[in-house]
Amino acid sequence: MIRKGLRRWAGLAILCALMIVSVVPAWGAGTSSVSTTTVNIWLSLDEPVAYVDGKKIDLDTPGVLKDGNSRFVPLKFMGEQLGIGVKFNDKTKRTEIGTSRAKIEIDEVNKSVFINGVYLTFDSVARSFNGKLMVKESWLYDFLGAKYTFNADKKRLEVTFVKKPPSRVDEKGNSRPVARFTFGKPKYLIGEPVQYIDLSYDPDAEGLQYEWTGNEEAFFSPGKYLVTLKVKDGQGLVSDLYSRYIEVSDEIMHKSPMAFKLNTYPLQSLIPTNWIEVYAYFNDLPNFKKTVTEDRSRKLLVSDSPETFDEKGIFYADTVNGKARLYADHVNGMDEKVQFIIMATNSGTKPVTIKTTNKGEVYPSIYANLIGHEASVEFLLGDAPDSEIVVPAGQSRTYVQMPDFLPGQGVNVIYDVETDGPVEFAFMAMDASIETPISKYPLLYKQLPADQHIRGTFPITEKRWDIDASSFTTSTRLIFGDNEYDQWQVGTDPTRKKEVTDDGNYGVVYKIHSDKPRKMAILLQARGGPFKGPFKINGEFVLAPTSGVITAFETVQILARTTGNEPSLDIEFTPPAGSAFPINLIFYPLD
Repeated sequence: MIRKGLRRWAGLAILCALMIVSVVPAWGAGTSSVSTTTVNIWLSLDEPVAYVDGKKIDLDTPGVLKDGNSRFVPLKFMGEQLGIGVKFNDKTKRTEIGTSRAKIEIDEVNKSVFINGVYLTFDSVARSFNGKLMVKESWLYDFLGAKYTFNADKKRLEVTFVKKPPSRVDEKGNSRPVARFTFGKPKYLIGEPVQYIDLSYDPDAEGLQYEWTGNEEAFFSPGKYLVTLKVKDGQGLVSDLYSRYIEVSDEIMHKSPMAFKLNTYPLQSLIPTNWIEVYAYFNDLPNFKKTVTEDRSRKLLVSDSPETFDEKGIFYADTVNGKARLYADHVNGMDEKVQFIIMATNSGTKPVTIKTTNKGEVYPSIYANLIGHEASVEFLLGDAPDSEIVVPAGQSRTYVQMPDFLPGQGVNVIYDVETDGPVEFAFMAMDASIETPISKYPLLYKQLPADQHIRGTFPITEKRWDIDASSFTTSTRLIFGDNEYDQWQVGTDPTRKKEVTDDGNYGVVYKIHSDKPRKMAILLQARGGPFKGPFKINGEFVLAPTSGVITAFETVQILARTTGNEPSLDIEFTPPAGSAFPINLIFYPLD
């Protein structure tokens, strides 16, 4: 790894919501209702059968058990149908029934019943049948509030019960909110984006908080899936749970979650990846075959060592006669502020003109990834006006001087220059007063040890890669800065008279071209460490990422998509200071 580092409107809204709800299709009706509902139940005498609103239901007890002159009905079943709470208390070993008229406790073991604390014998009001609790039919009206008659001809007990809606207003007069939703369509394909249409409302218009379950972006197996919703208003009142089933067919739109994301997520989205997904989708991908063209018409001077300096002096210097690119990346590791300067010295007998044709620079900052990103953005914009300075014979001139360079801050600069004679450019950290003679500063580059940072002069400032992205059928990649697929360029350090490498190819501009690209997504994956930098894709800037940094193997970013109708694809990129390499550009086919 290379280290671099009111109210009227509320009323209208509610009315609209209610109008919409009235047309929700019956196939997916939910489970929340605030209206009054009449329930009709028929219980067959001595047969394990009941009918609820005409629908037959098999029971595990007789619908009506006749014992002498008394008739008994199944308690749990009737409680469920009438909305009465029936539960067994594990501590007291009693069945508890909570009604609006009484609190009832039944103790089958000790054969006792308590109604609002008043003791009754078990046999006077209840029976056990195959382990199931049954109670006298009179309880239907006495405690459960249901009217009943016995139809002797048809041998059944006919029960009518009006379910009253729960109170929706608390003691302070605040209304409970209502949760409700539907889907954009009754059936979805595998991997098709699901549209959830929210129909929830709060009568008091206080705003809602949502608690969903099962509301996936898409589903990847056929079947029916339960989706539920609860909402809470600004006073903390919670709605009833509302639920619907969504149906998924066996036809496929996107076969996997990753394919769904890469096809449907907005551009610039960061998609989190775990190691399973990395191995399944992005590991050991084939590389594009590329034709490489190198621009050697402009040499590259790189000053990046020591990246963090702890004394003033000259970090690197070399002579330029013609075209060059000046690249520097440094951090002030001292306890005092200094000036970062690039000094131009003309040792000849004729004046020399220096013309600047492009630049990328950023004022000193403590954010390492930011300075590299911003300098790269400005340089790739390429709209800096041409400027010139003249260096008289035998004299020096300040080519660049940054604002105060405070402790802990970093700076990154890139300049394309053209000279009409030999000029020595020196990258320096010096006193705040630039009147101090240069000769007072040590030539640090002569005593600095070789390390993982870069200083030297290199022959290549641009690489063009021509690839064929017109007809590939599997995910394929380009690798930058790995020293294998993309080899680091070799240069020299004349001050030490030794061969050096530009680890990561900082300062180099890459231009990737393909004719007639197929339909695809273009993804960025960091591999060496944090990454932050710009790309130009068919002339448009794409920031990677839009904020923060991309961490190695933990995310991929969707940089762009092609439609398959573009005449060409052109990507421009330069390795930003502060970012780690290698990185992958992954080309993912979209079918």
